[in-house]
Amino acid sequence: MKSIAISGSSRKNVGKRDAKELRYQGMVPAVLYGGKEQYHFSVSAADLKPVIYTPDVHFIDIEIDGNKHQAVLQDAQFHPLTDQVRHVDFLELNDKKEVVLSIPVKLTGASPGVKVGGKLVQKLRNLRVKALPKDLPQYIEVSLASLEVGDSVRVEDVQVANAKVLNNADDTIVSVTMSRALRQAEQEAAKADKK
Repeated sequence: MKSIAISGSSRKNVGKRDAKELRYQGMVPAVLYGGKEQYHFSVSAADLKPVIYTPDVHFIDIEIDGNKHQAVLQDAQFHPLTDQVRHVDFLELNDKKEVVLSIPVKLTGASPGVKVGGKLVQKLRNLRVKALPKDLPQYIEVSLASLEVGDSVRVEDVQVANAKVLNNADDTIVSVTMSRALRQAEQEAAKADKK
């Protein structure tokens, strides 16, 4: 999995007034937890853009006052009107401890059902995966090569090496449904056959 490096500085005061002052300076209050201790720090809002505004999942190498930690983005809180990042939570990774992450689904290939006029419907864009950090995939590939009209790929059809997919096994990831134009063409063909 890809990594992004960011640096932060530890916060001495933890409170509303301090957080407001940090945001005014273009910084975002953050917390790193899951390790031996919890760290309260601040990071530049600009440094967070490649971490937050992407569909991909990244490992984040955080440097806080000279100490390095490997983590993943756990949660981000946004201002309800301006959509500015107000607070970020990071989960520190441990090589021996499994972690649950939402991994993006990547569709590959061309569906024969779509080529004849079917409509591709993607219901799940991410799957929740539990694995050790070293076994987490960058994305989960789902092939469309065998999907005809009326076919679908379910969670149970996807295998991830050394990891467990936590979504319901019968949830549909992607399907090819009959489009209105195709249905109309079939109905007209059926009427023509009757005559």
